Amino acid sequence: MKRLLVSALSIVLAAACHRAPRATRAAMSNRPSLYERQIGKQVFQTYCAGCHGDTGQGDGFNAFNLDPHPRDLSDPAFQKKTSDADLADAIRRGGAGVGLSSLMPPWGHTLDARQIDAVVLYIRTLKQDTGAAK
Repeated sequence: MKRLLVSALSIVLAAACHRAPRATRAAMSNRPSLYERQIGKQVFQTYCAGCHGDTGQGDGFNAFNLDPHPRDLSDPAFQKKTSDADLADAIRRGGAGVGLSSLMPPWGHTLDARQIDAVVLYIRTLKQDTGAAK
């Protein structure tokens, strides 16, 4: 009887532990963790800031050499009308891949899906960080 109770308890605990990550992932999708934002920021600084600038305003050190200038990613109107999927697609396929400027390179062979998702999460914070939404 005691062995049966221990076995049943083990199964219940294993099932509870198995479900916890799903709940955590669902909560994280609503509010990105600091770790995910930090990954996104690091990737953005490495691959995007040269053109889009540190705050995403399209004023990176190389922006003035480009025609058209890079998009202001912190613009509230742009943030509102652009979905996460569209941002990820532009990062993955580059500007030409989504019908925009061919000057934005495709990063899909350089960045993995997790890095791209983290960059999208980070781009969503730029609106608040720059104060453009005030």
